Amino acid sequence: MSRSICVVTGSRADYGLLRWVMEDIEAAEDLTLQIVASGMHLSPRFGQTLDAIEADGLTVDWEVEMLLASDTPSGVTKSIGIGIIGFADAFERLKPEIVVILGDRFEALAATVAAIVARIPIAHIHGGEVTEGALDDVFRHAITKMASLHFVAAEPYRRRVVQLGESEETVFMVGGMGLDSIERLKLLDRPELEESLGCQLGTKSLLVTFHPVTLEAESSLAQLGELLAALKERSDTRLIFTLPNADSGGHSHAAFIEEFARSNSNALVVASLGQRRYLSCLREVDGVVGNSSSGLLEAPSLGTGTVDIGSRQLGRLRAPSVLSSGPSEGEISAAIDRLYSPDFREILKDRVSPYGSAGASRKIVALLQGVSLTEIKAKRFVDLPWIAEE
Repeated sequence: MSRSICVVTGSRADYGLLRWVMEDIEAAEDLTLQIVASGMHLSPRFGQTLDAIEADGLTVDWEVEMLLASDTPSGVTKSIGIGIIGFADAFERLKPEIVVILGDRFEALAATVAAIVARIPIAHIHGGEVTEGALDDVFRHAITKMASLHFVAAEPYRRRVVQLGESEETVFMVGGMGLDSIERLKLLDRPELEESLGCQLGTKSLLVTFHPVTLEAESSLAQLGELLAALKERSDTRLIFTLPNADSGGHSHAAFIEEFARSNSNALVVASLGQRRYLSCLREVDGVVGNSSSGLLEAPSLGTGTVDIGSRQLGRLRAPSVLSSGPSEGEISAAIDRLYSPDFREILKDRVSPYGSAGASRKIVALLQGVSLTEIKAKRFVDLPWIAEE
């Protein structure tokens, strides 16, 4: 009998990682794929990326509208509540046997709450990580505690999930999901990318994404101002901006970036590049600048340097190709200068990633095929030996 697996996706970012899991589930004869799309996928402001899922030949079985126009803490909290109601309806209608959830965003938290109350086992991807500057950090650990299966990206993350009281038998180290996209997508070459973007990359180019630093709400916009001040001095560099996520404060950050682009002809703003164009751009530019996780997860495997700014990604594993920068204009400018230095360009040739190699999606699907539903429904807290001895 075919086992129904429901994959939840709430943004362009998690879909880029989940796409191959979806495709491999759909290709498996003993699995039935269900897709629930929510959050930014359904918003024109964020590129209406639901269309990208369907363009890839996948069918969305249910849509959960949950994003309010307000991006204040109160507005985001209300969006979570609306999301829980919507996911409750989705799971009641679809009746999946396992729900697959990736990461740490508030859309994922809403889906997790609905699934746990419905007593549907949750398989969580990319748990055990730390991002000290974002509320997502606590969302991720909360999802871990509600999940029954854990697919982690690296050994330190596996140990951290076990430390949270999860049985080692339910925690599987599969590697970084983004590496599958690099292996399985045919990326655009430079002329194709330039035609798609409608502009030339030039002799210098940077890909820029700066998300709100949600645990530093009062200074986050000021940090973005420092970044833009550092970039304003680089009129010889093509700047390609992708807009921030639907986090608290995201609207003001997007408006600041769009205003910068209107007064700087070398800047291009794109709401969503899509997975193929984003990775193609990541490969062709000189570096990625900002605080996006892709600068730590995918960029090293593409041989692209990263200037990671501030605390949002603090705590993640870092390849030698990642430069950490404080959030001031001077620190950011110095890090970008370092990015272009000859000795640093030599470091990029090694393409060292702390997240292993491609193949995570296939590993996950094989585990979903073989796991006993009876066993994972009986979730227990596992004490570490030194705790149990007290």
